[in-house]
Amino acid sequence: MADSPAVAGALRHVGFFYQTEDDYASTVSGFLRDGLAAGEPTLAAVPPAKVNLVRDTLGADAQGIEFADMTRMGRNPARIIPRVLAFVGRHPGRRVRYVGEPLWASRSAAELREATRHEALINLAFANADAEILCPYDTTELEPAVIADARLTHPVLLSDGRQGPSPGYAVPFQIPFSCSLPLPAPPHDAMSHMYRTDLSRVRALVLQHARTAGLTDARANDLVLAVSEVAANTLRHTRSHGTLTIWHDQDEIICEIHDDGTITDPLAGRRMPAPDAGGGHGLWLVHQVCDLVELRSDGTGTTVRMHMTIHPPLAGG
Repeated sequence: MADSPAVAGALRHVGFFYQTEDDYASTVSGFLRDGLAAGEPTLAAVPPAKVNLVRDTLGADAQGIEFADMTRMGRNPARIIPRVLAFVGRHPGRRVRYVGEPLWASRSAAELREATRHEALINLAFANADAEILCPYDTTELEPAVIADARLTHPVLLSDGRQGPSPGYAVPFQIPFSCSLPLPAPPHDAMSHMYRTDLSRVRALVLQHARTAGLTDARANDLVLAVSEVAANTLRHTRSHGTLTIWHDQDEIICEIHDDGTITDPLAGRRMPAPDAGGGHGLWLVHQVCDLVELRSDGTGTTVRMHMTIHPPLAGG
């Protein structure tokens, strides 16, 4: 790989724009081989077809690399950072190398927003890490707006064999405007319920709607648990009521909680809390059981939107 972007002792977060399989295979495998040559623990999390492509290109060298299917590992993009943090934690005192491709064309608009947010939060979560991170983007399939956001979330860009600072990356840790806007309004026929002290009705409504939508009992119970955890924060941290809104289509059921509270930590729920931590377990659990979580918090309050796919792919990754 020409001009490997490795810089010892610092985070290096590179957006890689590619157009062809050959460019992808040679660049990603070259990046991974550089890690092997340097003795760096290396993780590659990309969609399944790309896993096979990179393995084939690496040949025997692939045995020295940990691979993961990003369509499973990153189905909820908020699960990616803790997985990579755990990888870093397994190799204390060593520089690590990671390839992550969390955005692809078949992602929903909500998933693309959250995957873009994830890419921005990498700069915060790994700010003090000794790590080399490469994030591929298929410029032939992803919308121009997604590529434009990648220029904002990556300090360094690599394209056509050339790399350099991204002119769009002006403010460290900035979340792109596209994934900071208020969430789209629920449909007009969504069910709403206000609560203040009793969460039994909240849990009953979620379970009823989850079963009507077609969730299995296990996933319906997971959704009830997630919504209950978020609603309990209303009781713990605010003096006003909260609002539960529920709707579904043929693909997923969505439960939204809104209250007057504020969440100031942009990584809330994306770092595993210590066993003896006094808080932080609720949002962590929500991210672990839901297929997608959207969170917006500002002076008007906090909205947490929890998605559960009705017919999910097999778990794994």
